[in-house]
Amino acid sequence: MPTEMPATKFLTVAEVAEQMRVSKMTVYRLVHSGELPAVRVGKSFRVPQRALDEYLAGAFYDADKLSS
Repeated sequence: MPTEMPATKFLTVAEVAEQMRVSKMTVYRLVHSGELPAVRVGKSFRVPQRALDEYLAGAFYDADKLSS
């Protein structure tokens, strides 16, 4: 019996760029480098919302640790 896949929200590169407040080119660089997982649909990329959330969660740093 096949298991049901959870619903996944996919974002366009433009939507990711808007949420991150960066350019679309920055998002493309993250996707091409493998830092941000994406699915290719035809000539376009779609980023799972979960992948963006995980990327951003891992991107935070403690400024106090940098000053030591």
